[in-house]
Amino acid sequence: MSALYFYDDVRARQFEPFALTRPACELRAGTSLIRRRWERATSLDSAGFISSPHLAHFEEGNAPPAVPAKAEIPAGSVIVNSRCVIPFGLELDRFDLLMCEGAACAVRLARSIPLSQFADGSVDIGSIQTSLGGRKIQGRWMNEVWDYVATLTDQLMEDIPLRAKAMSATAKFSATTLGEHGVFVEEGAEIGPQVVLDASGGPILIRRGAAIAPFTHLVGPIAVGRGSQILGDRVGTSSIGDHCKVRGEFSNSIVLGHSNKGHAGFVGHSYLGRWVNLGALTATSNLKNTYGPVQLWTPSGVRGTGQQFLGTIFGDHAKTGIGTMLSTGTVVGAGANLFGSNMPPKVVPPFAWGDGEPYDTYDVTRFLTVAERVMSRRHVELGDNTRKQLSEAHKKRWSV
Repeated sequence: MSALYFYDDVRARQFEPFALTRPACELRAGTSLIRRRWERATSLDSAGFISSPHLAHFEEGNAPPAVPAKAEIPAGSVIVNSRCVIPFGLELDRFDLLMCEGAACAVRLARSIPLSQFADGSVDIGSIQTSLGGRKIQGRWMNEVWDYVATLTDQLMEDIPLRAKAMSATAKFSATTLGEHGVFVEEGAEIGPQVVLDASGGPILIRRGAAIAPFTHLVGPIAVGRGSQILGDRVGTSSIGDHCKVRGEFSNSIVLGHSNKGHAGFVGHSYLGRWVNLGALTATSNLKNTYGPVQLWTPSGVRGTGQQFLGTIFGDHAKTGIGTMLSTGTVVGAGANLFGSNMPPKVVPPFAWGDGEPYDTYDVTRFLTVAERVMSRRHVELGDNTRKQLSEAHKKRWSV
């Protein structure tokens, strides 16, 4: 039986600060995880992902497991490059090879292939399928980690109307609405009094279980995930995942899920991983005083992004204390815990602990205790596999 397998190539395995703790298929692009886009388009289940060895015990919700090191991927399976973001409404019937912007993004195996062939991420999946040509599809390649933020507006503009069509029911609501783009509120969402839904610049999507507090100003294009709470101020042009809390000025940013920005403080052109918590008055700069292009740390060195606006990329389980101020183009590694009055450097290593350089290393036992406490508040268990995976991430943490 056919199934999906997601492949992190060499480039995807450099998408820090996320690559240390999750495969690229479990990143949010626009309104959806990349994996879920492909599941919907192909009507296939996900059987596994192929990525770095330290992710062998990754476990999260209904995400597929890592393919065991000595396994074979069976004939008939579909291997997807995790960096390809396909349109939400795309429908894909049987195919042998799919091409997006001139590169192979998915291939159906004619024969079984050992996982070892993909071990270092250097294989181009297009070389597996010998069929000439290949079906061309629309989509976007995430070639750099900042591309998720850079393409966010366009992705939301495309996604939201299509996601709204797929909703089971829409709710009646009472709020001030502006603009010509659609406002879509799913049955089960709550809209408080004196809320303004401004769809002048793009559509608005509010999923079931979400709650929009009184006096909130939502500016489209924006998607608010299931069970998330928007607690006031101006929140716009963002993709907010499930079970998040957002308060204060927030714009052009992505929140993967289960993360909190529960207090005042500006966050713009940023990406928050899962289980991130920003202390009160934490603020990101997203524009240099020179108005020039922003540079960002990557595993291959500091590189120009070509982006005029870029804030902070927060890895999973990152935490900031009250009043943390972050420079334009900052990377905060997974599990880092920052506090104090000193402005952090433009790259903070994973599992850093302290109020400035040189940072201590967050003791892994203490980190896991805190992670368990945080997750239990959202009724999510820190299972044995996740403990192993986070412990392995701690061992494999990168330095600056």
